[in-house]
Amino acid sequence: MTRVAHAAAAPGGRTARRHRRRALAAMEAETGLVHRTWWTPYLFLAPGLVMVVLFSLWPFVNTVILSFTDAQILRGGTFVGFGNYARAFADPDFWVATGNSVLYLVVVVPCLVLLPLALAVLVQAKVPGIGFFRSAFYTPVIASAVVVGLIWQWVLRSDGLVNTVFRKLSIVSEPVPFLTDSTMLLVSAMIVTVWKGLGYYMVFYLAALGNVPPSLHETVAVDGAGPVRRFFSITVPQVKPMMLLVGTLSAISALRVFTEIYILGGESGGPGGGARTLPFLIRQVGLGFSGETGYASAISILLFLLTLVFSLLGRRLSKGDEQ
Repeated sequence: MTRVAHAAAAPGGRTARRHRRRALAAMEAETGLVHRTWWTPYLFLAPGLVMVVLFSLWPFVNTVILSFTDAQILRGGTFVGFGNYARAFADPDFWVATGNSVLYLVVVVPCLVLLPLALAVLVQAKVPGIGFFRSAFYTPVIASAVVVGLIWQWVLRSDGLVNTVFRKLSIVSEPVPFLTDSTMLLVSAMIVTVWKGLGYYMVFYLAALGNVPPSLHETVAVDGAGPVRRFFSITVPQVKPMMLLVGTLSAISALRVFTEIYILGGESGGPGGGARTLPFLIRQVGLGFSGETGYASAISILLFLLTLVFSLLGRRLSKGDEQ
């Protein structure tokens, strides 16, 4: 009985498939759309997925693996467990670099959240020639970080522009050690970072300000509110989600800062390496023929976890703001 049922169903199954193929052929002829198999979309995704796996996912996994070994540049390593992490927590250089990175974040992020907003409000006005100022403020963004660092090095060095002006005006008798003192070097690098990021985040705020209904400002203005009150009562609440986004992005960038310290302070990271940040320390530890890849990988993972903490904090604040 079962064999008879299957024999009867098989031709019917073939007939159903033939009808389906004919229906698809008719649909393709009528609409011009070509039917593809289920895996066709993945062919378009394959090149991007391969690039992500090769240049993002695998390097991250490999870094995690190396962080548990004593690998060096020219030789493989053996498994050491959490030895590299214990070494990092006992390393004074690690804590100096971590403190500098966190200090960099604490100083730079508020500046890059507030100053670009004020700048965006100023250049938002539709007055003749405002396009020139928008372009001028955005110019540092498209400039190379190395070029920007070299320009500021010339401005801040002992015989540079700033110290020359200060001496001419009798403000100081000795050159200000912008680049020869660890603390001043760190502050100088922060100034460069803020200066370069102003125009970038200004564009973010211009997009957010463009979505603020003008009727809100008009309503409050009718009630007698001045520009300052309108800014705090209308502009800031309306762009608050963008402020949280800018804060998160600038925090991640601050923890990854390297070029400014390297260009202004040289390969040592300032006198005695006192201005080194975590990315700078990772480079120093892992560079050269005797570079300790395993230890540098462990510091990289710790930097990733630190960045993840601030990213999740920004996400938490964003969710709380939406609620």
